[in-house]
Amino acid sequence: MRGLIMDFQLTIPAMLRRAEQLHHDREIATRLADKSIHRYTYREMISRAKRLVVALKKLGVADGDRVATFCWNHYQHLEAYVAIPCAGAVLHTLNLRLHPNDLSYIAGHAGDRVAIVDEVLWDLFKEFRDQVRFEHVIVVRSSDRPLPEGTLDYEALLAAADESQFVYAEIEEHQAAAMCYTSGTTGMPKGVLASHRAIVLHSLASGMTDTLGVGSCSTVMAVVPMFHANAWGLPYTCLLVGAKQVFPGQHLDPPSLLDLLVRERVTITAGVPTIWLGMLEILDANPKKYDLSKLRTIVTGGSAAPPSMIAGYQERHGLHILHSWGMTELCPVGTIGTMPHRIAEAPREEQYAFRAKQGRPCPFVEVRARNENGLVPWDGQSMGELEVRGPWIASGYYDRPDAATSFTEDGWFRTGDIVAIDRFGCLQLQDRAKDVIKSGGEWISSVALENALMGHPAVAEAAVIPANHPKWAERPLAIVVLKKERTATPLELIDFIRPQFAKWWLPDAIEFAAEIPRTSAGKFLKTALREKYGAYYEQKDKT
Repeated sequence: MRGLIMDFQLTIPAMLRRAEQLHHDREIATRLADKSIHRYTYREMISRAKRLVVALKKLGVADGDRVATFCWNHYQHLEAYVAIPCAGAVLHTLNLRLHPNDLSYIAGHAGDRVAIVDEVLWDLFKEFRDQVRFEHVIVVRSSDRPLPEGTLDYEALLAAADESQFVYAEIEEHQAAAMCYTSGTTGMPKGVLASHRAIVLHSLASGMTDTLGVGSCSTVMAVVPMFHANAWGLPYTCLLVGAKQVFPGQHLDPPSLLDLLVRERVTITAGVPTIWLGMLEILDANPKKYDLSKLRTIVTGGSAAPPSMIAGYQERHGLHILHSWGMTELCPVGTIGTMPHRIAEAPREEQYAFRAKQGRPCPFVEVRARNENGLVPWDGQSMGELEVRGPWIASGYYDRPDAATSFTEDGWFRTGDIVAIDRFGCLQLQDRAKDVIKSGGEWISSVALENALMGHPAVAEAAVIPANHPKWAERPLAIVVLKKERTATPLELIDFIRPQFAKWWLPDAIEFAAEIPRTSAGKFLKTALREKYGAYYEQKDKT
């Protein structure tokens, strides 16, 4: 028997209608290119988004067309986030940190018809513009300089659009709303197509108390870029619940972020560990300078946060780090490190151990891990490749039938992450499948070694890779960046982490470097490190 419930479509236009009716007076603040603050309300944002819909329609944008954005985090980008899906088109965020060759491939493969580009990013955009058949390029200006030839002015387009021509489209919830490509660390970038339904359900789950806890009284600053994994879905979550949104623009240095956190009385912020490590150094050096008493949660993800960083924020500054894990294929949040009641009542050491993990699945996200012997038990020790399924998880890649191996026969997504799952269902990220160290038939987690090394007071960053070994197949090699004016020897660092690991886990060597290369998402670029150091032990053996 079928239930007698309305078939109400879960779409971004439905979210916009709610925001228009209930959240119209909530504020949106943006730090502009000249560092001034632009402020307006949801009412003004929605009016401008409607005019952008009208303008895009006049340019010939039709249902299913891809419209690219090449922008920092700011209010015009938010307008595009809303307007493009409400026009029936597909929002395609281009990652400005990718190589121009990758960007030309991605935009061409996606079939982008229109691009919205920040003027401050024009020099980057023009490096691949001619390789892509954009029918229209719209520039978000931040100066009085003349428009680049053959482009349209964003503000002029909006000014010429008649808002009365806007009509809420009747969109089917499974229609594509947003497109984001993987960073291509394991081959050519692959396109993930998120539906309206996926974004709405992801937004609902993100607002729950035991996930991110975003509500109408929240003030949210997404440091994670809007051009990467849809800023972890925060712009849409805030739209749904009516939270104040704060955008840092292009100013992502720790002092600028700290100033904005204080100035706007931010309650929730989110970004990768690199950002928070840099900010912690400033807070430690100036413990009384910044009033962060309103800041309830610092969400971190993208890579494992060192336990020393989590403890440093909590114990020295009273600030709560909340671990999260996700991927582009998960739209993107999959797990959140909020504590179950049994851990919340446990001793502090047990709480810290839990918080260093990547968290438990969000509602309706299901997880399991598998190794060569089959599914692994949830004992917190057994390692396997994480597989997930749920209502906002990709079922395939756009126009990439060759990527079907990323999915199991029974429809689960193979993440490529090696994890252990404890009895509470909490993930602990051990490695990427390609980065786990297989030494003498046993697995060693590079992430665990990295986090331990970064607990040393002289270490700024540490990356651990598998290096070929003539006897053990692979052995861990650590590449370490020291803090300014700090010194340490390899033996000192190995002795520092020795109590935490079995002897055979310890790196056989440590190399010091000025910096560690990173991906466009801010993660360690271990492919580059393996290319440089992969034969390290073999070369040592020959000498």
